[in-house]
Amino acid sequence: MTDQANTAAAAVTPTIAAEPAHRDNYIDFMRAFSLLVVVAWHWVFTIVVWKDDGPHATNPIGFTTGLWAVTWLLQVMPLFFYVGGYSHLVAWRRAKARGDRLNRFVLRRMRGLAIPALSLLGVWIALGSALGAIFDLRWIGKAVLLVVSPLWFMGVYLMLIALLPVFLWLHERWDTIVLVFLATIAGAVDILRFRYGHEWLGIINMIAVWALCHQLGFFYERLIAATRRADWTLLWAGLAALAGLVASGLYPGSMVGVPGETSNMAPPTLCIVALVAFQAGFAEVIRPRVEVRLLRPRWARVNETINRFSMPLFLFHTTGMALHRAARYALAGSRNEAREPTLSWWLYRPLAFIGPLLFTLPVIYLFGRQWVKKPRRSAVAA
Repeated sequence: MTDQANTAAAAVTPTIAAEPAHRDNYIDFMRAFSLLVVVAWHWVFTIVVWKDDGPHATNPIGFTTGLWAVTWLLQVMPLFFYVGGYSHLVAWRRAKARGDRLNRFVLRRMRGLAIPALSLLGVWIALGSALGAIFDLRWIGKAVLLVVSPLWFMGVYLMLIALLPVFLWLHERWDTIVLVFLATIAGAVDILRFRYGHEWLGIINMIAVWALCHQLGFFYERLIAATRRADWTLLWAGLAALAGLVASGLYPGSMVGVPGETSNMAPPTLCIVALVAFQAGFAEVIRPRVEVRLLRPRWARVNETINRFSMPLFLFHTTGMALHRAARYALAGSRNEAREPTLSWWLYRPLAFIGPLLFTLPVIYLFGRQWVKKPRRSAVAA
């Protein structure tokens, strides 16, 4: 093989040895955007319905024709796992360059997520048990479950970190074929669930689908280096696949759970595979314009601030929401939640985040300051 051929082969061979010289502010932006969408969705669009056994959460999608379409952009968990895949890969490169071992790296990353998540879970379980015993609140278990339910994301994320050695080995050995294998598993599980009624197999897709989203992040740098036509191809391929799956009648149109319908999220289905392709392509298509704005000081400060507070904001945003609801119920003298979105409910949506935010900030100040990241001195790699 000639030197020229060797150079060409090296350019396309996947490696985990190289490390970008500068922090990718666009990755930070996607992480910040995803976090804000999740928090805003919970604060603004959660409808709490009280039944005999306690509170139940629903959302306006089940009551508003065509609103499910917005979830194709606003169900950002696939995008978050995609960003997480790249972030873990880059973090491991840095750790490896310092002589760190993979098992120590994985344990350190898991500890950084598990300690705050388990602390919050433990506090709410203890608080709920105490309140239930003292005031005989039979619905308290349902209420605690609603507050801590977003921690499912932490559980899946911890699983992906624990399996990082496997994912890295698969990436180095099989490269893009890994994505094909994972998508095939997801499709096979859906067939066995929907056609043959083996619902219990859905647990496999909790691994396969989220692992695919995470694994796609390993190819982030190659997507950046690809042509604009490749970005559009990924976008349209994901969108066409998603539209075809929904049009088949086997999958609901909404990418978030809607009461009374099957769910594309619990467990995740092949729709989420199509969704992450669409969202990754969309993210690359809008990249140039967003990156220009991220060079502006105001955008850069907002981006950094959200990322610094990402952990405590995600952990405590439902706690703040619960405190806000409790205050509303106390002031109103009843659980005055609308069962369906009314005109006044929709008109109030632009302001609906204010109350939960005001209750969340003191909780972060009192209990979450230790998980706020230190500000960076420069844009150069962290």
